[in-house]
Amino acid sequence: MDSGMIQKIRNIGIVAHIDAGKTTTSERILFFTGVTHKMGEVHDGQAVMDFMKQEQERGITITSAAITTYWKDHQINLIDTPGHIDFTLEVERSLRVLDGIVMVFCAVGGVEPQSETVWHQADNYKVPRIAFINKMDRQGSDLFQAVEQMNEMLGANAVLFQLPIGQESEFKGVVDLVTMKSFTYNDLDVVESEIPEDMQKSAKKFHTDLVEKLADYDESLMTKYLDGEEPTIEDIKRAARYAVLTLCVTPVFCGTAFKNKGVRLLLDAVIDYLPSPVDRGVVIGKDVKHPETPITRKPVFKEPFSALAFKITNDAYVGQQTFIRVYSGELNSGSYVYNSTKMKRERIGRIMRIHADDRQEITELKAGDIGALIGMKYTTTGDTLCSENEPVLLENIHYPETVLDMKIEPASNKERDRLSIALSRLALEDPSFKVRFDGETEETVISGMGELHLEIIVDRLKTEYKIEVVVGEPAVAYRETITREVEHTYRYKKQTGGKGQFAHIVFRLEPNQGHGNEFVDHVKGGNIPREYIPAVQKAFFEACEAGLYANYPIVDMKFVLVDGSYHAVDSSEMAFRICTHQAMREIISKAAPQLLEPIMKIEVNTPDEYMGDAIGDINRRRGKIENMRRHRKGSQKLTGLVPLMEMFGYASALRTISSGRAAFSMEFLNYAPLPKNIEETVVEEQRKKKQQR
Repeated sequence: MDSGMIQKIRNIGIVAHIDAGKTTTSERILFFTGVTHKMGEVHDGQAVMDFMKQEQERGITITSAAITTYWKDHQINLIDTPGHIDFTLEVERSLRVLDGIVMVFCAVGGVEPQSETVWHQADNYKVPRIAFINKMDRQGSDLFQAVEQMNEMLGANAVLFQLPIGQESEFKGVVDLVTMKSFTYNDLDVVESEIPEDMQKSAKKFHTDLVEKLADYDESLMTKYLDGEEPTIEDIKRAARYAVLTLCVTPVFCGTAFKNKGVRLLLDAVIDYLPSPVDRGVVIGKDVKHPETPITRKPVFKEPFSALAFKITNDAYVGQQTFIRVYSGELNSGSYVYNSTKMKRERIGRIMRIHADDRQEITELKAGDIGALIGMKYTTTGDTLCSENEPVLLENIHYPETVLDMKIEPASNKERDRLSIALSRLALEDPSFKVRFDGETEETVISGMGELHLEIIVDRLKTEYKIEVVVGEPAVAYRETITREVEHTYRYKKQTGGKGQFAHIVFRLEPNQGHGNEFVDHVKGGNIPREYIPAVQKAFFEACEAGLYANYPIVDMKFVLVDGSYHAVDSSEMAFRICTHQAMREIISKAAPQLLEPIMKIEVNTPDEYMGDAIGDINRRRGKIENMRRHRKGSQKLTGLVPLMEMFGYASALRTISSGRAAFSMEFLNYAPLPKNIEETVVEEQRKKKQQR
C-alpha cells in the first residue's frame, strides 16, 4: 500500500519565462481540479496563487506557493515558481524539492532568455519535464517554430504529442497523437471526436514520427514498430513515461490556458508522464557525525523521517509557515524532530495543507508529501529535519550572491524597531535578500538580486508591514579582496582607571581565491589561552563583513593566527577583539587590496536592423558580446558579459535604441577586479563620505 499511495503523488512546478502565461495555466489547473470555483485572471489581479498584493498589481509571481489539489485519484502538489530573473533563488529552491516540471512557452515568443536559464537549472537538478506551448490563439503563434527553438537552443529533444486544430484566432483544439482522437471545446466542455478529414494525413505522419522516436526507449514497442504492427495506447504511454523519466525526451502539448483549451489534457499528461516520488528514487544525505559517509533515504513511510525546509512565509493569521518536502518516513503534529543543520530539537506544532492563502489543518505528512509547519523556532530555508534517533543531513539549497545595495531608513524614528523586525522577517523568508547595519555610518543597508527585487521588498514594507520608509539610490554591491600575503604583529595596550586592557597577536593574511573567508588557528602551547581565540575569530569575520579598504564586504581572505601573548589580569575577550580589528585595519593597505565588481551575463534579443546599435551600446558599457545566433526569422540573440555598474537605466536605453522591439535579461555570473581608474574613484568617494560624517 505504501509505495502504491506514493505512486499517486506528483510534486510538480509550473516554470516559464515571464509573461508566458504560467500563472494563468496554474489558475486553470486549480479551476479544473475543483480547488477554485471562479476563474482568476492575472490581468484582473484575481489570481489565486498570486495572493501577495505586489503580485496582483504587477501581474508577476514572486513567491512560490505550494498548493495541493487532486486529479483522477492522484494528488498533485503544485509549486508555483516566478519567471523573473531577480527571483532566480525561488526557482532554484523549488527545483530542489520538485519531482517534475511543466515548462510553459509562449507560442509567439518561443524560447525566451529566462526559459533557457530555468531549463539549465532543471538540467542541473535532473528534473524530468514536459512542455506546454501556450497562447496558441494569439496572432503570430507558431507551434513548430517553438519546438524547433526548444531543440536548437535547449537541446530538449522535443517531440510533438499533439497537433493544433486551427491557427491563431481560429484555434479550436488539438489532435492527440497518442490516442489519435481530436479534442475541441464548447465553452468549458471538451468534445472528443475523430480526427478532422483534412488533418488525417499529417496526424498519421506525426503519430508515426512519435512511435519511431519512442521505439528507441522501449524494446516491445520497437519490435511492434519493426513488424509493422500498430502499438497500443498503453505501449506508447509506457515508452514515453520511461523516456521522460530518463530525461531523453520532452513531450510537447499545446493550448491556450486563458481560453481553457488544452489544460485538462495537460493534467492527464502530468499523471501519465511525470514522476512520482518513488520514480525519483532515494535521496542522498550525509551522516551528521561523519560527513564523508553518505546516507540514503527511500521514499517509503517505514524509513526514518527526513525532510527539507524549502520556503518560509509569514502569514497574518497563523504567523510563520515553514514549507517542507518530506522525503522519507512520516511526521505527526505534536511530535519532536531534529534539525540536523542547526543541531536543535524542534516541536511540530500544527501541520497545514496550503491552498494559496487558504489552509486545511492535517495531523500528518508522509513520504513524498509537501506541507507547511506552524510554530518552528529554529528552522530556516534549506535546513534538514529528521528523526532524532537516526539523523541525516540533506544537501542545502545554493544561494546566489546579492549584487545591489540600497540604504533604507524609516520615515520617522518611532518606526525604527518595527522596520528592524520587518526586515529580519523578510530576510528569513528570502535568503537571497540580505540586511546589514553599518556601525560606522549608522545606516541600514539592504542587498538583493536586482532593482525589481529591492523595489518589491520596499513595496512589501509599505503594504504588508505598513511602514513608511525612505530609500537611497540602488548602488552596486562591490566586494573587497587582497592579492598579497602579509604577516603582522600587533600589541593592544590601554590603561583605564585601575583596569588595563592587553592583547597581542601575530597573524598572516593570505589571498584565498575561490575558497571564501577562512580562519586558521596555529597558536602553539597556550601562548594565547583557548578562551580568547574565538574572540579573534569573531573579530576577523566582523571585519570581513564590514570591509577594511572601502567599507565593502571582504571575500576570499584567509586569516592565520600564528602566535601572540596575554596578560593574566588585563587580557579579556574584548581586548583580543579590539586588538584584531585594529591590527587588520593597520595592515590591510600592505596586502594589496582590490575592489571587485559584479559581472552579469546578459542576453539581448534584437531585430536584425538594431543589432549594430545594441552591440555598440554594450561595448560602451565595458561589456563584450561573446556569441550571436539567429533567434528567429529577422532577429538575433546576443549573449555576453557586462559589469553591473554600467547597466543602470539600460532597459530604457535599449527601448530607445530598438524602438521598443528588443528585450534583454541579466543574471549574476561572478566578481571580477574593477579597472584601476574606476577603483580609485570609488575608493575616493567612500573616503569623502567617511569624512562628511
